[in-house]
Amino acid sequence: MKQGNVDNVQEKDSSYRIEAILTVDDRGQIVLPKQIREKAGMNTGERLALIVWESNRKVCCLGLIKAENLSAGVKGVISSFFD
Repeated sequence: MKQGNVDNVQEKDSSYRIEAILTVDDRGQIVLPKQIREKAGMNTGERLALIVWESNRKVCCLGLIKAENLSAGVKGVISSFFD
């Protein structure tokens, strides 16, 4: 399904959407769009954990989670990707 510039995908009881296409610069940095930072309640200097998924020994997916939410359990946050 498409809504404007956003692709929505629904599988079983979970869903995800592509919010933005990001570019990696020559220093390996990316910029999260302002509207995404605001929607996530992110502030300058906030720490994020990088979650990496591998398939056939190659990184296939990356995810970000606020470091403050790690104590709540990463498994609960990412389990929908594996159902």
